[in-house]
Amino acid sequence: MTEIIKAGILSDTHLSRPSREYIDAVQQCFADCHVIIHAGDLTDISVLDVFSDKTVYAVHGNCCGRSAHTSLPRERTFQLGKFTIGLLHGYSLGRYADSIESGFWNVFPEADCIIYGHTHDPVCKHVAGKLIINPGAFQVNSWYSTPAPYVVLEASQELKGKICEYRPTS
Repeated sequence: MTEIIKAGILSDTHLSRPSREYIDAVQQCFADCHVIIHAGDLTDISVLDVFSDKTVYAVHGNCCGRSAHTSLPRERTFQLGKFTIGLLHGYSLGRYADSIESGFWNVFPEADCIIYGHTHDPVCKHVAGKLIINPGAFQVNSWYSTPAPYVVLEASQELKGKICEYRPTS
């Protein structure tokens, strides 16, 4: 039987430090995930501290501070089980989803799944045999993105992604 690797994907948190609301939300949403993938615009690298017990893959975005820009790459590839994942924020490819999605094919030609952020709009679809994911803006305390979207990705014999929503209970 093939092991299932569960990855929680978020992006565009735009936090200068982890708030109590953010910590509560990620503990609720990603408790059973083995891996965390952040597609940029953390603002500050400390946003990843809450995931110290998990494997984390992250990139910086155009709204990141110095700590994130110096600590994280603009793009990266990694393996999730037998699958190659391409990860970037997307700002270097354009402002809108269509220009970002047309540009990342050249960046990650061998990827089975491409994950990006920047647009704040959640996407989980198959295009030309690849799984394309944008988790949306995981902002738990913002008028912009309530409920806060994120994606759970399962890797076993195949890749399956699902857009989920965090809604504060209080």
